[in-house]
Amino acid sequence: MPSGSEPAPHAARAPARPALLTLLGGVGTVTGSKFLVESDHARVLVECGLFQGHAKLRRRNWEKFARAASDVHAVVVTHAHLDHCGYLPRLVRQGFRGPILMSAPTARLAEIVLRDSARLQMEAARHANEHGWSKHRPADPLYDDADVERTLAFFDPVPVGSEVEIMRGTRLTLHHGGHILGSAWAHLTLEDGHTLAVSGDLGRPGHPLLRPPEPFSGADVLLMESTYGNRRHDREGGRRAFASAVGRTLARGGSVVVPAFAIDRTEVVLHELAELRGTGALPRSVPVYVDSPMALAALDVYRDALRGRSAELRPEVLDRGTDALSPDPFLAARTVQESIAINSARGPCVIVSSAGMATGGRVLHHLRRLLPDPRNSVVVVGFAAAGTRARDLVDGARVLKMFGEYVPVRAEVVDVPHFSAHADADQVLDWLRDAPAPHTTYLVHGEEGASAALRDRLDRELGWTAVVPKPGEAVLVRLGQFWVR
Repeated sequence: MPSGSEPAPHAARAPARPALLTLLGGVGTVTGSKFLVESDHARVLVECGLFQGHAKLRRRNWEKFARAASDVHAVVVTHAHLDHCGYLPRLVRQGFRGPILMSAPTARLAEIVLRDSARLQMEAARHANEHGWSKHRPADPLYDDADVERTLAFFDPVPVGSEVEIMRGTRLTLHHGGHILGSAWAHLTLEDGHTLAVSGDLGRPGHPLLRPPEPFSGADVLLMESTYGNRRHDREGGRRAFASAVGRTLARGGSVVVPAFAIDRTEVVLHELAELRGTGALPRSVPVYVDSPMALAALDVYRDALRGRSAELRPEVLDRGTDALSPDPFLAARTVQESIAINSARGPCVIVSSAGMATGGRVLHHLRRLLPDPRNSVVVVGFAAAGTRARDLVDGARVLKMFGEYVPVRAEVVDVPHFSAHADADQVLDWLRDAPAPHTTYLVHGEEGASAALRDRLDRELGWTAVVPKPGEAVLVRLGQFWVR
């Protein structure tokens, strides 16, 4: 063909090369999920989460993104927890300008999460600069309010259950995930026709508010979360343990503090407290405080879903309406003054406050006040990642460092992991069991032991090829072969 001439109309189009999947986060840990899919014409990042826990992990949030952020065409977010969406403003600060695809409820909740994250980081930087406890001079936030505002402009909600085209030949379908309101598992069809599924955080069938996740329908490659890959939930046992902890604490004249994730976990805890209030196990004389502006904003989103009779919610919850989330009387602490006022309240109380892993937020002030008194209790509901204060408490720490000082732990610490919104190992296998086997399943978003245990069960019980990858490894979606950069 002469130089510069057009190809003949009947010329065959070159076949698309297999997509490359690079595991940038959420590998060997339960935080920082980031999975980059690169094909001939599209570069899509699935999940864009913050690392949390040990300082070594948190420092990774400050590293430059693995590719030029401006070269990423789109981001897909499965749900609004910080470890899945919290890095978005940092990516935008580095030059990302594409659509951020997620369900409509996730968009509402992610806005709340990101605004709160920026506020906390700005407050922490300011506190460090005022009191000199950071080695950085000056201490800067990872991102600020302006970064969040720029990020929100790229939010592009998509309908769950409908296929949308991200770029030419790259299509996305979100399916209900049952983890938190708006959560989804994602199915991508790539340019060469191969498919990739990402479980996100998979919900458990026994979630008290949400319907179970939509069944897995198959894919060539699956990224499967493994947070509870070596554990089994005991829902009824968890409810009994929670009720018992509350009862014991109130009987000895103490107060209960529940570090709870602002998104979904607070709603689940309020639902359980409403049940205890209804049976008389939680007397009406004992106030329940919700001390978290973010949790209260998220509660409004859940209440809107109840009023709108969202298809995500269980029928019995819809029938109860907003009463399902109202252990009246309960008091909302929205302002700093209202939060401080809780400290002067007389008599026992229950305080639900974020952050869930006690990594920051107002719950730290309540812990600092309540931990030294053995009459009180701290009830940890759900997963506590290694390196977080919640994990330290569960592991038996006798002192806890907060605000540059050590606080003695004399209060009772009760671990109730069965309140988790994650599927356990049995439930993950049940979700996968009736689907065609992927070529390869990669166990992500789990600590090493949990991921390895789930890998072994997939191999032994389903006969599936399952792999626990290492951070930064890449795999060809079509071939399942590793390439280390």
